[in-house]
Amino acid sequence: MGDRAHAHTGAAGRAAAADHPRAIRNVVLVGHSGSGKTTLVEALAQTAGAVNRAGRVEDGATVSDHDEIEQRRRRSVQLSLVPVEWGGFRINLLDTPGYADFVGELRAGLRAADAALFVVSAAQEADAVAGTTRAVWEECAAVGMPRAIVVTHLDTARTPFDAMTRVCSELFGHDDPDAVVPLYLPVHGPETPDGHAPLTGLTGLLSQRVFDYAGGERQEHPPAEARQASLTEARNRLIEGIIAESEDETLMDRYLAGATVDIKTLVDDLERAVARGAFHPVLTAAPAADGARQGIGTVELLDLITGGFPTPLEHPLPAVTTLHGAPLPALDCDPEGPLVAEVVKTTSDPYIGRLSLVRVFSGTLHPDDTVHVCGQGLTGPGHDPRPLHEARTRIGALSSPFGRHQRPLTRCIAGDLACVAKLDTAETGDTLSAPDHPLLMEPWPTPDPLLPLAVRAHSKADEDKLSHGLARLVAEDPTMRLEQNQDTRQVVLWCLGEAHLEVALDRLRSRYGVQVDAVPHRVALRETFAGPSTGHGRHVKQSGGHGQYAICEIDVEPLPPGSGIEFVDKVVGGSVPRQFIPSVEKGVRAQAARGVAAGHPLVDVRVTLRDGKSHSVDSSDAAFQTAGALALREAAADARIRFLEPVAEIRVLVPDDYVGPVMSDLSGRRGRVTGTEQSGPGRTLVRAEVPELEIGRYAVDLRSLSHGTGRFDRSYARHEAMPPQLADRIREQQEDATNDS
Repeated sequence: MGDRAHAHTGAAGRAAAADHPRAIRNVVLVGHSGSGKTTLVEALAQTAGAVNRAGRVEDGATVSDHDEIEQRRRRSVQLSLVPVEWGGFRINLLDTPGYADFVGELRAGLRAADAALFVVSAAQEADAVAGTTRAVWEECAAVGMPRAIVVTHLDTARTPFDAMTRVCSELFGHDDPDAVVPLYLPVHGPETPDGHAPLTGLTGLLSQRVFDYAGGERQEHPPAEARQASLTEARNRLIEGIIAESEDETLMDRYLAGATVDIKTLVDDLERAVARGAFHPVLTAAPAADGARQGIGTVELLDLITGGFPTPLEHPLPAVTTLHGAPLPALDCDPEGPLVAEVVKTTSDPYIGRLSLVRVFSGTLHPDDTVHVCGQGLTGPGHDPRPLHEARTRIGALSSPFGRHQRPLTRCIAGDLACVAKLDTAETGDTLSAPDHPLLMEPWPTPDPLLPLAVRAHSKADEDKLSHGLARLVAEDPTMRLEQNQDTRQVVLWCLGEAHLEVALDRLRSRYGVQVDAVPHRVALRETFAGPSTGHGRHVKQSGGHGQYAICEIDVEPLPPGSGIEFVDKVVGGSVPRQFIPSVEKGVRAQAARGVAAGHPLVDVRVTLRDGKSHSVDSSDAAFQTAGALALREAAADARIRFLEPVAEIRVLVPDDYVGPVMSDLSGRRGRVTGTEQSGPGRTLVRAEVPELEIGRYAVDLRSLSHGTGRFDRSYARHEAMPPQLADRIREQQEDATNDS
């Protein structure tokens, strides 16, 4: 690791295909938006020799030039892979978006990685770290994923490094604060006129050496005498933390007895503790200054990744089943084993078409291999898996991505990642396996998209391409959900937030050439009778030749919620012939489905056919269907029609500090809080029932209300009567829309 008392001399540069999983490290970078993850990736790539200056790939494309959308929005919106080589190891750096709307990309990065770097900015307020980043930390802890912390932006810090270390210890080390400690202390140069002290190097606490980057190259020298006292205190805390996690139970006794523990023993124990996920070192890093080759702290960070983070051989693999769901023995990360790989991301390139980022968990993938592709898609909580889709397909070219460029690969072994071209039948989350031994990997969890956007084609030309474009969007991004709502006759795209929604529309326009218009999202209302009524349906047309004759008399009365439409025949004396009674029922049910007041389906009524008239020649099935519909409409015209709105049961998980504001906000949405309960330390689950009309934008509003720390899910509960004044407003809007059309 970089704290060994010598300069790094290992080979570096572009990442070649690895020969064995032991030579691979898969690392995902996690952090809030603006923490500097992409800049850190660029700095690591530059130090490793993969770029010749910050952000510039050797052949001319920028590292961060993934997507024009990202350039316009000045933030990462998708997962990107940057492979580099360091000391004979292939390091796959997975850069994830920090904005909460793109947490699906983060989950994909976690699936592909074996360890995580949590990037925290000292230039932002300390509480900016606490939302999504802490939730992801807890997810990693639950599966034992090794983690380290990198503090960025120390040059413009609002919070000094020692305070940031305490913040990290409180946020990430609540179970074991002594497991979150710095490996290095920053060295700052003279303060500039604007009050900032530039970062010039690091002091290794174990080696007690200063690694000075001020001259553009990493140099080493002893620390100043004036800093010895503070260094000794920090060093003792670090050593005690390492020894506490050591597998050698006698080491702590020897240390407390005054024995000297050599650096090699400490470094070896540190690396093992990090690989087990039991120890989380804090480092700092900064991009290279103009003209410099190495970013500050990047050598130390690359050495930590190669020395302390686990190989794919050490990371548990996802569960595997047969196509029928029967569990199978756990897989080994063996290049000679059965082929099992997974599509972790799907995207479209304007030049080479569809690209799939694939993690190989077992076996070896070659160009032109024939593979079995299967999956059920990735679904959020509360949604049943889709039917299994499967196909046999031929693998296209394999490549290693870097910026916009793809470097050809001859193979991709277990533990490695590669891009597969033109894997048209595969969606994100699909499993690739051998055709003679098809397997299915357990899907990773994805958040449920809860922000709806109703869209319609801008023109006739767009209408022809809309279905295809939306289907491709959803196949690429499993955190989007497409709904063809039969009740409202709207096409609805469900997203995670406004930024996610805007990116989806951008991609729909730029990638697939589809222009859409956003229209107000409608919820599926229902209509019912508030009291009994009667209706007379007369359909008589005689103008020469075969005419139409049907008359029916009906009674309508309301039923309890959930009863649907009940049809009762009470005709006596044959006034309506038996063969035409089903015709009346069919007409009544058809009219109920179309609605009787504002175009919403009619429910929870009993319709009783009590009398009618027929003609021996002119009566027909169609005539009595029309008469039944007319009778129901007349009954509705003489009755008070009540609107029913859908009510959702929602579960809101927030820190305790936000329970009061959340409950108050729910009450303002006509919600009824049904209970609260503790859900882990410092967090409360609030259960409530809220009309769906009031929570169309709740995904956005809750994020604002809870400063990004709250999340919720929802499920349909029932339809219930809408307040009269709101129903009148809905009816007026319906009339205005009818007049406009």
